[in-house]
Amino acid sequence: MTLSLMFEVAMLVSSVCGLLVAVWLLWRARKQRDLQALAGFAIMMAIWCFGHVVLVQGYELLGIYIILANPLMPTFFLHFAILFVNSGQVKQRALDRLSQAMPWCYVISFVVVLQSWWLNAGDTISTLDIRSFFTFTDVGLWNLAYTVLIGILAHGVLLLGWYRHSGNKKRSILAMFGVGAWGLLLATSFVFPSFGISWFPYPMLLLPSYLLLLVYAVVRYQILSVNAFANRALLWFAMMLVILCVIAVISVVSGRIGLQALSNVPSWQLWLYSLLILVVAALVYQPLSRVVSRLIYPGALLNEAVLETWSTELKDAQDWDQLIAVGERLLSAQIRHSVAIQLRESKPRESETSNNILSIQVSRASSGWHFSLLGWSDASPGMRLTADVFASLFTTSCGLLERSLALAATERKRLDEKHLVELGSLSAAMAHELRNPLNIIAMAAYEAPAETRQHIQTQLKRADRLVSDMLVYSGGLSLQIVATPLRALVASIVAQSPLNGVICELNIDDQIELEADPQRLQQVFINLIDNALSFLRSTPNGKLCIDADVQAQHVVIRVHNNGPAIDESLQGEVLFQPFVTKRAGGSGLGLAIVRRIVDAHGGHIQHRADAIWPVTFELTLPRYSTPSRLGKPSHDTT
Repeated sequence: MTLSLMFEVAMLVSSVCGLLVAVWLLWRARKQRDLQALAGFAIMMAIWCFGHVVLVQGYELLGIYIILANPLMPTFFLHFAILFVNSGQVKQRALDRLSQAMPWCYVISFVVVLQSWWLNAGDTISTLDIRSFFTFTDVGLWNLAYTVLIGILAHGVLLLGWYRHSGNKKRSILAMFGVGAWGLLLATSFVFPSFGISWFPYPMLLLPSYLLLLVYAVVRYQILSVNAFANRALLWFAMMLVILCVIAVISVVSGRIGLQALSNVPSWQLWLYSLLILVVAALVYQPLSRVVSRLIYPGALLNEAVLETWSTELKDAQDWDQLIAVGERLLSAQIRHSVAIQLRESKPRESETSNNILSIQVSRASSGWHFSLLGWSDASPGMRLTADVFASLFTTSCGLLERSLALAATERKRLDEKHLVELGSLSAAMAHELRNPLNIIAMAAYEAPAETRQHIQTQLKRADRLVSDMLVYSGGLSLQIVATPLRALVASIVAQSPLNGVICELNIDDQIELEADPQRLQQVFINLIDNALSFLRSTPNGKLCIDADVQAQHVVIRVHNNGPAIDESLQGEVLFQPFVTKRAGGSGLGLAIVRRIVDAHGGHIQHRADAIWPVTFELTLPRYSTPSRLGKPSHDTT
């Protein structure tokens, strides 16, 4: 292959690459004006390279005219640089004015091109290597100077952007400077003949790489999918270089080892044949890979569409039960076999699940979510592969849901605190406005008959309790943390409560202590016991039982009673919402106050419907206060 043919092929490849890149940029650009300008630069570079091909083919006048249009190339690049830099939070008044003047810049560049055509600013020379190569005449040197000046201005704009921007845009600009240095090195050989330097423009043979690297530097951080393409392209390019080296070695060694026929084949033909084999291998790789995968993993029909469906449906789950239900449905439908998914707090053990049941146990560890396949020993390789892929995706969804629920809980807490502040202001105003007339009614009741006075006093106490509960619920909690004996505290409350025949049993060890605010903790048990007694007084053989035991660093307290069971409609979180009650004369704030106090201590309260008693409330409180509370007289919460 002659150097002239190599030059022509390189220019033709550059032209084709420029057109393909321009079409791709226009397709991806949509409303991104900077990428549209970059597409214009790619088109002009494709036209400029094609001018060299036309020149070599003997159409000298047409080739000269096309090459003399080179001022439009840096003009498009200047337009791109202005739009790329003058975006986001970085806005420069000078760049705004320069952007507004870009139409005039295009006009000036076009006038320079026309004048170059009119004054015959280009010519050709013939060398031993290339039949016809472009040179600038003395008049055409100012065309070259204008082109260089616009290019310097464009890179000056990029330098300003490098100083002003940060993050990915700054990295893109730095990459463009590196590619610009590469392009300068390649283009320098283009002007050598114009200055009397007779040297073959070897660097121009690598010109196709300049445009591709420039576009990659720009879109690498904007269009992430291009990185996957660049990864594959670099891999195939490396394989081409390896083949080139192998062919070079074969050409040298084949004659010495007796393979004379092979040594007589031109190296470029061997390289071309090998490249053809590489292209065929690239084309048949994906189909053969799918065929082999189906042979090794029969029944495993996994593709991007299936994975996208799994990912989308798992992400739509709103809670753990829904996530498990969706996961079981998706995997069971895929492998056509029933699958159970279980969530555990600790690492699963193989012995806990029968081998006859296909299940996936997902557990939460300190390092993240993990899974184990249980009962899959007799499953086919395809089913196991499907289960592995699905389980990996499911653990990722578990992490996403966990973070989503945590954010939702944080937002609910923030809204609750905001609601409490508003409710606190309202409650204080209501207490002030209500207690004055209540006091007047109480004093006026002394003149009423005894039965009427007793009825009025009962209703006044109820109204005062409602006002007090609202103030407690909506006000700030100041915790006075001290070591508190649990049995003594509960026993004192029971002793002061009007049992009226209700049997009360305490199963609390005398040694159990916890660091808590005794006054607030007393309020918790007063509300729970008073609430239970209000139902037990009308229940035959009413019984109240309070027990406690220590579990690790927590104390678990259960308040049982054999009164009427709580309606299913009130169970769960609804039970602890304010103003929810079935108790006659109740304010609906008792359990809400209990939960606020327990939460302030870092504990948890829940209603247990699975206990042997009709009604059970379970409190979990830390035995020891958090370090931030130790040694401090109080802890305020809102």
